[in-house]
Amino acid sequence: MMTDIAATRILILDDDPFILKLLQRMLANLGFSSVSSYENGEDALKLLDDAVARPDLILLDLNMPGMDGIEFVRHLVERQYSGSLILVSGEDERMLRTTEKLVQAHQIPILGYLQKPVQPEGLRALLMKLDLPSSRREDQRGTRKHYDAEAIRAAIESGELISHYQPKVRVATGAVAGVETLVRWRHPTDGVIYPDQFIGEAEKHGLISQLTQVVLKQAFFQARAWQKAGYELKVAVNVAMDNLTSLDFQDAVVKLAAEAEILPGKIVLEITESQLMGDVRVSLEILTRLRLKRFHLSIDDFGTGHSSLAQLRDIPFDELKIDQGFVHCASENETLRAIYDASLALARQLGMEAVAEGVESREDWELLRQTGCDLAQGNFIAQAMPAEALAGWMDQWHARIETESLVSSREGKV
Repeated sequence: MMTDIAATRILILDDDPFILKLLQRMLANLGFSSVSSYENGEDALKLLDDAVARPDLILLDLNMPGMDGIEFVRHLVERQYSGSLILVSGEDERMLRTTEKLVQAHQIPILGYLQKPVQPEGLRALLMKLDLPSSRREDQRGTRKHYDAEAIRAAIESGELISHYQPKVRVATGAVAGVETLVRWRHPTDGVIYPDQFIGEAEKHGLISQLTQVVLKQAFFQARAWQKAGYELKVAVNVAMDNLTSLDFQDAVVKLAAEAEILPGKIVLEITESQLMGDVRVSLEILTRLRLKRFHLSIDDFGTGHSSLAQLRDIPFDELKIDQGFVHCASENETLRAIYDASLALARQLGMEAVAEGVESREDWELLRQTGCDLAQGNFIAQAMPAEALAGWMDQWHARIETESLVSSREGKV
């Protein structure tokens, strides 16, 4: 929680005077003394327009007369609000989750939502996520460094791109089945840079093919190294649309596998379904030829694109990755659970392995066990790591399986 609670500025916006007083009392009991309350959005926005008095956190009701909570969020975006948000509403959970997604899309940090009547413990749990230093700082999102095409090109040519690997495990046994390759930029002065800061720019300026070649080469040779060390792992690599528009891509992949002395069956090419929209004739030829060579194909982020079922119909995928947005918290959310169940059933009916992404908690893991999902990936299991860290992590994972009873004893040991 914020180190200086008393100095944390909080704004409550709710048209119900009773709720305002109730939330004020709860916050006071938790030590928050700098709290402003408003019954309408127009008055609350005046506080937002005062740079000195801008709140660090807003507790926002959704359904209010005049300016509702959704419109208020739009005004926050226009004012480049840099604090955090908690939704407080009597609306049903589907409405709250939809609004939460909207806030996230606007890149406003949202700690979560509370349904009325608000319980003190629920409020306290969300406030524990509030993590600001005692001395205020500018919003880090606004100070994220921008890297232009020339810098990215130089990084590719100088070997600054590195690969980290996130494990995939079999849910039934806990056995480590493979890893997904995730690119990082080891910048000489800025440290490790994550792909969301440079992949978009690389795609925009036609650098994604060069970048993918670097990642493929690293992944293939690392797969060979693990194989020599006795680890039978499938190594997955993400493939971009730009790669699937060039007929040379298939030959390049086959050549790299031969140079690395790795069997195609040990490689999984993960294709994000939205990348396959439009004229798919070239990409269909490339992927079909790679499948004939016995490379494995995975449809990534299933359920988030525009043509999921059409892609499953047209392309010979071996694996379906259920998007993390439908996995995490699916055990407690009826809508997410319905989408998760439907995706899992579809994979089974098509004879594909199902991989659940975004497994973040024991509850997520137990859902996969109960429903018989094939593979799991997420921070509950492990974060992405350098190749050299995998062996040590595997020892720790095997120990966790035993001590935390992650699989049933009848399912055998790893």
